[in-house]
Amino acid sequence: MSTVVARTRDELAVAREKLHGTVAVVMTMGALHEGHAELVRRARERADSVIVTIFLNPLQFGPNEDLAKYPRTFEADLELCEREEADLIFAPSPDVVYPNGDPGIRMSAGVLGAKLEGASRAGHFDGVLTVVAKMFHLTRPQLAFFGQKDAQQLLLIRRMARDLDFDCEIVAVPTVREGDGLALSSRNRYLSALDRESALALSKALHAGRDARTRGSAAVRRAARDVLVAEPLVLVDYLVLVDPQTLDDVPEWYQGEAVLLVAARVGTTRLIDNLPLDIGGSL
Repeated sequence: MSTVVARTRDELAVAREKLHGTVAVVMTMGALHEGHAELVRRARERADSVIVTIFLNPLQFGPNEDLAKYPRTFEADLELCEREEADLIFAPSPDVVYPNGDPGIRMSAGVLGAKLEGASRAGHFDGVLTVVAKMFHLTRPQLAFFGQKDAQQLLLIRRMARDLDFDCEIVAVPTVREGDGLALSSRNRYLSALDRESALALSKALHAGRDARTRGSAAVRRAARDVLVAEPLVLVDYLVLVDPQTLDDVPEWYQGEAVLLVAARVGTTRLIDNLPLDIGGSL
């Protein structure tokens, strides 16, 4: 099959009308990798038609972040989408998504958006939710697929869809990893060979924490921290064990579902990763 590419709102509207049955969307910023391919595959399994959006959203980048150097690889992205049989790519420019310039009205991520990633990247999740809401309106999907690697983003999108009555099911897809455990990310291409080796400490720390889950939350945190401390080239921003719905730290006596999250800088590259676990259980 040939994947249709739409770059304007009118082109998208015409192509969208031709899609049949249940429609799913996979939202990306481009620089696609096998993690994105897995999202498209999962969407393909459940939907009759699949839209992939490729849009480098300026609203979610801070003044000192890497918007200018973020990789643009559209031809390779198109090849991946065609290989995975996406029906339609919507790849607009910023003036198509924001025709009046910077939007004066934006979505607010609220209290949840100010924690963890939001504490380090002020306004980031407001920008994410604003563009996701616009893409929901423009693509009109019944299903939307997002990776669990961006756990806080996934939680916020689910809350927005629920709280604002978007008629779209949010489907989570487990994090896709390299064979050595490194979570796939578009930013991995910035890592030198030495940085990449050091970056493995993130996933090793998460798995060490999961292995300690039967001994309680303190043991989980301690086991993960010990791995990170042993890697001098990893500068940790945060390592937290939180409730999956509130992102609040779980107490020492806690048992049940939790998420262990880490953010760290390796060389000049900031990476995030997470692992769900069942404290006191066998998950």
